[in-house]
Amino acid sequence: MRLFVALVPPAPVQAGLAALAAPLAGARWTPAENLHLTLRFLGETAPEKQEAFAAALARVRVEPFALPTGGVGLFPSRGPAKVLWAGVGHGHTRLYQLRKQVDEALLTVDSGLAMPGFHPHFTIARLDETHSPKEIARFLEKHAPFEGPPFRVAEFLLMASELRPGSPPVYRLMRQYLLT
Repeated sequence: MRLFVALVPPAPVQAGLAALAAPLAGARWTPAENLHLTLRFLGETAPEKQEAFAAALARVRVEPFALPTGGVGLFPSRGPAKVLWAGVGHGHTRLYQLRKQVDEALLTVDSGLAMPGFHPHFTIARLDETHSPKEIARFLEKHAPFEGPPFRVAEFLLMASELRPGSPPVYRLMRQYLLT
């Protein structure tokens, strides 16, 4: 089972992010209900590790906080673009505390987990090779001032994803963790 740890904003924030969708060649827009901020992607996970990860994450302790949304960009920053994203405001100490504690908890279960850098974002679209760099540049320029409403982060989730060819992934809640 493919697992990830995420923040899922409330429906109005998801709708605001989804409203950025525009006719753009080569873009597959993320459905509003799938918009989330990945704290850590775990990938394919054996059943015995799933329970261990779930138990370890229960030890995370961070106070709830407000998280603003804003800005747009591309991944990767060099070479052909693959992902169009909306970001979150910079300097949110509690978001980085949460990410750090999630990582520390997961490493107690599997010290060999890959721990890439963290660029908090919502993937709003995936781009294929048919996208137009000029159209993407115009989109980024038009939406550079994007600011969505802040949302209260009072929980994080352990999620499973099922990939389906030709359609958006299906996400399933595995476990919910309240911030305290």
